Amino acid sequence: MKVQPLGNRFLINEEKAEEKTASGIVLPDTAEKEKSQFGVIAAVGDGKLAKNSGLKKGDRVLLEKFGPTEIEIEGKNYLVAEITQILAKIEN
Repeated sequence: MKVQPLGNRFLINEEKAEEKTASGIVLPDTAEKEKSQFGVIAAVGDGKLAKNSGLKKGDRVLLEKFGPTEIEIEGKNYLVAEITQILAKIEN
């Protein structure tokens, strides 16, 4: 299934939450894990702001913690984020 976000939205592959705490304690699967704020853009909407944002498919981004909408497509988790919910592009 191909999903194309509309307007100034981005479809983002959600990165997995940390499996360890900062002090090195491994979190079990049953523990409440903090939601990841990072993701990789899977698709860019057709809106003017989205197209001119300088962001493209494959870019790693930092997102607002509670802003994007979580969706599941064919068993995989994605986020749909507005341009204003993307805080930064992560450069390696």
